[in-house]
Amino acid sequence: MDILIRQVKEEDLDAVTRVEAVCFPEAEAATRDSFSQRIHTFAESFFVAEKNGEIIGFINGCVTDRKTICDEMFEDAAYHMPDGPYQSIFGLDVVPEYQHQGLASRLMRHLIEDARAKGRKGLILTCKDRLIGFYETFGYRSMGVSASVHGGAVWYDMILDFE
Repeated sequence: MDILIRQVKEEDLDAVTRVEAVCFPEAEAATRDSFSQRIHTFAESFFVAEKNGEIIGFINGCVTDRKTICDEMFEDAAYHMPDGPYQSIFGLDVVPEYQHQGLASRLMRHLIEDARAKGRKGLILTCKDRLIGFYETFGYRSMGVSASVHGGAVWYDMILDFE
């Protein structure tokens, strides 16, 4: 696949909002305002996948001193700590027509390598039970059911420690 992975830009706001709306149920999807905050606050850890000028996926999350994600982090960019030890992942989105072709894995590897290069201790995320195995292939381990109730779903805390 001829796909470019690059840092998000302000002009990507509408495109990432559209991709999110396709990939997540309304109760779980981040809003345009939330993405605007994320782009302005932590663009350095927000990467998009682009094919022929069209955004077809992305990965993003703030940097934190926490080992788990709390629901407030999704909407409040103030939780971003640029010098924090952990890179969080709020979303890993790939539009349906490009799913199951390795793009989510490429985005994940890109963010893992970026976090490692920046000297982070590891990465954290929450996921649904059906995705635990996918994240384990990158070295994440499950820490059990999360305190997060984002969108009314049951989430699992996952951590990837570099040490």
